[in-house]
Amino acid sequence: MVTYVVDSNHSSIEFIVKHMMVSKVKGFFENYEAEVEATDLEDLTTAQVSFAIDAKSINTRNEDRDTHLRSADFFNVESYPLIRFASTQITKDGSDYELTGDLTIRGTTKPVTFEVEYNGKSKGFDGKTVYGFEAETKINREEFGLTWNAALETGGVVVSKDVKIRVELELTHQEA
Repeated sequence: MVTYVVDSNHSSIEFIVKHMMVSKVKGFFENYEAEVEATDLEDLTTAQVSFAIDAKSINTRNEDRDTHLRSADFFNVESYPLIRFASTQITKDGSDYELTGDLTIRGTTKPVTFEVEYNGKSKGFDGKTVYGFEAETKINREEFGLTWNAALETGGVVVSKDVKIRVELELTHQEA
């Protein structure tokens, strides 16, 4: 197995959630670590993937909202500082992949499956080979203990229970 590192300047972990039943809020996590080990990244089925995301690093470009998301109403970052993911199975689906693993948020672990697209490989300016991937899934935030909400007088709620998670990765071989 070869260990690959994430180029954080060309990678992201983002989320999208419906707000007030009429628009969407997008955000991302600024700080995370990822480890990908694989025999061959052109065949992702040989890989093991894990993430540790600093929940405090949430950023929706609105400090009041970010402070609320860090509170006990949502991520409770004082008690649960990390969001974790560890792969359990990767299968090929045509030219793409399904990456299944255990996602842990607020101490609750549930299986999730990401649809993964392999974007290919290229040589970087430093001569190293880089690999690109995009992955997406949707979770029900309430299943992970993120249950805060408020009813709207027009019907509906402030925050949708469905959250789309999108990951874009650029990986390079880790030097010894």
